[in-house]
Amino acid sequence: MLTHYFRMQTFAQILSQKLNEALSKVVSSDDLPEGFQADIDQSQNPQFGDYQSNVAMVLAKRVKRNPRELAAEIIEAFEAGDICDAPEIAGPGFINFRLSSAALENRLADLLADAKKLGVGAAEPEKTIVIDFSAPNVAKPMHVGHIRSTIIGDSLARIAGFLGHKVIADNHIGDWGTQFGMILWGWKNILNHDAMEEQPIEELVRVYREVNSKAKADLHFRETCKGELVKLQGGDEENLAIWEKCIELSRQGLQKIYDRLDVHFDHWLGESFYNDQLGPLVEKLVEEGIAEESDGAICVFSDNKAEKKDDPFYKNENDEWVPLPFLIRKSDGGFLYGTTDLATVDYRISEFGADSIWYVVGAPQQLHFNQLFATTERRGIETDLQFIPFGSILGKDRRMLRTRDGESVQLVDVLNESVDRARAIIEEKNPELSDEEKADIAEAIGIGAVKYAELSQFRMTDYVFDWDTMLALKGNTAPYLLNAYVRTRAIFRKMGKDFEEGGEIKLTEQAEKNLVLKLAQFGEVVPSVLSDFRPNALAAYLYEVATSYHKFWEACPVLQSEGAVRDTRLMLCELTGRVLKCGLGLLGIRTIEKM
Repeated sequence: MLTHYFRMQTFAQILSQKLNEALSKVVSSDDLPEGFQADIDQSQNPQFGDYQSNVAMVLAKRVKRNPRELAAEIIEAFEAGDICDAPEIAGPGFINFRLSSAALENRLADLLADAKKLGVGAAEPEKTIVIDFSAPNVAKPMHVGHIRSTIIGDSLARIAGFLGHKVIADNHIGDWGTQFGMILWGWKNILNHDAMEEQPIEELVRVYREVNSKAKADLHFRETCKGELVKLQGGDEENLAIWEKCIELSRQGLQKIYDRLDVHFDHWLGESFYNDQLGPLVEKLVEEGIAEESDGAICVFSDNKAEKKDDPFYKNENDEWVPLPFLIRKSDGGFLYGTTDLATVDYRISEFGADSIWYVVGAPQQLHFNQLFATTERRGIETDLQFIPFGSILGKDRRMLRTRDGESVQLVDVLNESVDRARAIIEEKNPELSDEEKADIAEAIGIGAVKYAELSQFRMTDYVFDWDTMLALKGNTAPYLLNAYVRTRAIFRKMGKDFEEGGEIKLTEQAEKNLVLKLAQFGEVVPSVLSDFRPNALAAYLYEVATSYHKFWEACPVLQSEGAVRDTRLMLCELTGRVLKCGLGLLGIRTIEKM
């Protein structure tokens, strides 16, 4: 066996290090941009090797050399060792690298030994990250629009934690505001207590809709509801008790959905948690000259240090730039989302020690967060704030997904429908399974299909919600990936025993080498997800793993082989299963042993 000098590095890191060492021998540091590092990329076409670099083409003009000639000089200085064959030049000056069989065999052994991390290194530096996601409103059901925030946020939390960051998940629920005036009046006057006992969320929704409809048509009645809200805000005991009961019932209903989705929060600090902090915060902003009075309201205006086209406190109207202030206290003394969000930043820094705060929120909130972040920066707060937006879920008509009545589709109905459809497929494909097995498999496939349909898309893409595509056994779907995992386990069930460590590694077929290479790239892909908050990059990688495994499965008989070849192929089955299980777990998708 060769020396495992690259155990804690990915192939890309090793090749990058060697490439930069070679570059330093060919090009003077004075001729390179400050801090320049040659990039290594995974090759998109196997005929051009496993990795490649365009460094010669990037630098050729700067150092006044022909790209292919510069590439040849770099290759001449490149010390491959036992990591790869001699690099090759392609096209106008690409440098291609093909890993050696020995390097792939060593890496297979390394990855099997690294059972917990599978070649994924720890993040440097490790940070405390608060992730704000899901955030439904109290006394309202979660609808299909909550899929994206909840599932993307949960996946990012899992991946950041896996990389070694301290992750704090905070569900900033909407538990304060004008809707409670309506709910309070409705609770006192039209609540059906029997329905409340059986289906509390549904009854609260009915009450809210009925009262809201009445308030839209009657200005006097709207003021009556507002009076109930004022009493709540003033500490009225009866209204506080009703409000607390609404929150309790809502949390119980929400928790059932989160349990089903396997989504967890460290805190549920809703808007109401920050009430006492809002008045002093506004006064401080005024004292510091960051906010000012305007027509009785308190606002943050531009400091005019940025160009107006890049300034979130201006908007263009009829080719003229007009002020667009960040409102933090209304003229009637009421506070707004912006006020609460400023207070949450303070709390998350002072109490959680946040190095970074991530907000997983729909794209239409871009302006709000631009103004929030700009105001926070003007306060002298240097904590990293990230707005992680996402697009919309569409129906087959490419319009916002709605019920026939025009209402938002409830999330629980989406999950139930997906599980029911998965159950029907299982009944058809594997009727011999027990009812308990069918129910468990249907739940895993149904929930997994909804999650994967979301996470396999770039988050800013508006995607079409299509049951047939989501639950297909072929293509880039959760069932396809889960089936690949099941196949990795089936081989050991057929043997009648679990995987056993040890044995000689000998790669003899190209399909084996391709699979090892793809599995080794897990350590490259997982950290890259957080560079632009792209869980879809991990989903795409796992699909490639499953595809590579299916090709290996067809080309390389396992149990019919013997000796080192058989041992190696069993190792590949085991490692593929581990990577799929770990990777799907980072997406929040549970694997199953049978389908």
